[in-house]
Amino acid sequence: MNEFSIVCRVLGTLFYRQPQDPLLVPLFGLIQDGKLREHWPLEQDALLVRLQESANPEALAAEFNRLFVGSECAVSPFRSDYVDGANEMDVRTFLQQRGMPLGETPADHFGGMLLAASWLEDQSKEDEVSAQITLFDEYLFPWCGKFLGKVEAHATSGFYRTLSEISREALQAMRDELEEQLPPDLDDAEEDDQ
Repeated sequence: MNEFSIVCRVLGTLFYRQPQDPLLVPLFGLIQDGKLREHWPLEQDALLVRLQESANPEALAAEFNRLFVGSECAVSPFRSDYVDGANEMDVRTFLQQRGMPLGETPADHFGGMLLAASWLEDQSKEDEVSAQITLFDEYLFPWCGKFLGKVEAHATSGFYRTLSEISREALQAMRDELEEQLPPDLDDAEEDDQ
């Protein structure tokens, strides 16, 4: 698993799963012990320290539910609630066309989409970079700024505010990395030959 995949998987999991989920015990252990910083590929040490200071899964459970769960949640984690005319099937179809197995849960959940970006990276298809760019540009970036801003505004703990800041910076860094992985444009190659 490469750095891009790790970042997507960590951030996606923290937004997608309840903090007290047994699957998150090892991740919260890394965060609480300050060891996530050792493995984090981005220069975000100050933010990771802030995340560590408020990483108490039991204390975060109520906030996670208040922020993200149910029809009365403070911040909807679903793309379809931010983008006019968007529906969950757009994302589901896009991911299924790339062979991603999907369950019954909505495919346009912010955390789920980051997990999908990790999956696309790990599958290493020939068009992985273009598929990831499409996921970022068409399905994540049009609304993630508004979503993360709402999380920052409605969160009462430092954990989810900081997680939003980390995510905002990480998404831009990952998108920039994807751009660097694109093969040179044929037009650019022709200009270089002249």
